Amino acid sequence: MRNNVTFALSVLGIIAGLVAAWIFGIERHAQPPAFPPVSNPYATAIYANGIVESDQPGGSNINIYPDVSGRVTEVLAREGQAVKAGAILMTIDDSVQRATTEQLRLQAEGAQALLQELLAQPRRETLAIAKSQVELAEANVKVARDQDDKRRSSYAIDPRSISKDVVDTADDGLRQANSALDVARRQFELTKAGAWSFDVLSQRKQVEALQQAYKAAQALLLQYTLKAQADGVVLAVNTASGSYVSSQGSYDAYTQSQDPPVVMSAPQNTLAVRCYVDEILVSRLPAGDHLQAQMSIRGTSLKVPLEFVRIQPYVSPKIELSDQRQEKVDLRVLPVLFRFKMTSPTMAYPGQLVDVFIGPK
Repeated sequence: MRNNVTFALSVLGIIAGLVAAWIFGIERHAQPPAFPPVSNPYATAIYANGIVESDQPGGSNINIYPDVSGRVTEVLAREGQAVKAGAILMTIDDSVQRATTEQLRLQAEGAQALLQELLAQPRRETLAIAKSQVELAEANVKVARDQDDKRRSSYAIDPRSISKDVVDTADDGLRQANSALDVARRQFELTKAGAWSFDVLSQRKQVEALQQAYKAAQALLLQYTLKAQADGVVLAVNTASGSYVSSQGSYDAYTQSQDPPVVMSAPQNTLAVRCYVDEILVSRLPAGDHLQAQMSIRGTSLKVPLEFVRIQPYVSPKIELSDQRQEKVDLRVLPVLFRFKMTSPTMAYPGQLVDVFIGPK
């Protein structure tokens, strides 16, 4: 019985081995690629990684930051929207700054009114009062002179008719009346002359200072409305209504970094490609006027010829492409910029990584 079981297991093992050998011996053909692999179109070429960017005279994209801090009250821009220069992208709460601006406007208007008052002096009613005071002083002088003359005449006729003290008092009263007349005349001349030139100059400077403060506050008030600085396309909006933004940007809870509230590109009729040539291949790079390049968009069979724009003559870390701030290997690259024409809206997007071959003409 035991021999029969052993024989049966041996037969099963032989059959299993034959089946396994047949299965593992089947030749499996690889699946065809989804798209042709990237290939070098030139006899000799330099391979470089590239990133699609906005076609700018300088820089890559337009990062828009507010000059002020505050809570976002409304976001009017959306991703992919084509906007014109001056279009409102978002607004920030400006209630405090608006009140401050209005206060400075009223202060400037009050200072201007005081300056107009100084320039309009003397006031007709004030001048009339000063003139009346002169006439009153002249009348008091006449009364004092008449009294003095009468007392002197009486004393000259009969010294016993009036005391010497009364004569002296009348004489003192005449002197006081003349002094009061002189003060009234000087006060009239001062009133008639109007405001002092130094007072007018000081007030004029006060008006100019307040007007400049009002203009500065008004200019700052405009900063609470974030506008597009050039024609272009909105690439990203990194904030929402109710969020807090500052001149440092808006906080991204996912990346825990400060991002620009709005990122824009230039009009996307043409896009740029920033290629990063490894520093050990820089010596093999052809001159700009003898240079040609072709771009391959990853994931497609599309190959696009590139137009040379410029070389950024500065070898920098590859962090610009990889965004790895803590790379252990300091790989340095030379940025070379090309451009290409967009033949369809979905041909490529800014931020897309591409393969570029650079060769001599």
